[in-house]
Amino acid sequence: MTFAMLVAMTNPYHGGSMAKIQSWEVPDSFWERVGPLIPKPQRDPNMAYKRKSGGGRKPMPPRRIFEAIMYVLRTGCQWKALPKEIYGSPSAIHTHFMRWMHAGFFVTLWRAGLAEYDEMEGIAWSWQSIDGAMVKAPLAKEAVGRNPTDRGKKRNKTTPVSGRPWCPVIARRDRSQPA
Repeated sequence: MTFAMLVAMTNPYHGGSMAKIQSWEVPDSFWERVGPLIPKPQRDPNMAYKRKSGGGRKPMPPRRIFEAIMYVLRTGCQWKALPKEIYGSPSAIHTHFMRWMHAGFFVTLWRAGLAEYDEMEGIAWSWQSIDGAMVKAPLAKEAVGRNPTDRGKKRNKTTPVSGRPWCPVIARRDRSQPA
């Protein structure tokens, strides 16, 4: 399975025979390409450890960690909302995610996918564009109400009991002018 096929398979609007697999599940053919890119865990040589290497619990399989990361990325859930019965400890998954990110795994995976797509379809490297928008959601006002940080000052909203608006007794002067 190619990287482009995986992207098409993870598209929620994609139909056909491949739609039976969940978008965060990793097929064997894709795992054969991703597995070798995953960095191996290394011990810090400057740190003194109480246990020898290989002691303690057995490590979580990298494929299950990768599927858990894909689950978070595809569903948009929080790390703590990962199903424990399927993927294990969410904090352990997040620790692996951070370790892999600092090791450059995701950049390597992205570059491998781009190179494969460039071979298959070809990327017009001489001309690229990007588009984006930074605007408020149009329906958010009705659902949420006014933004509490957009409040004005109290003196602008209410009038004093005397009915006369507040103003300073001393007129403002420019500091460059003498008093």
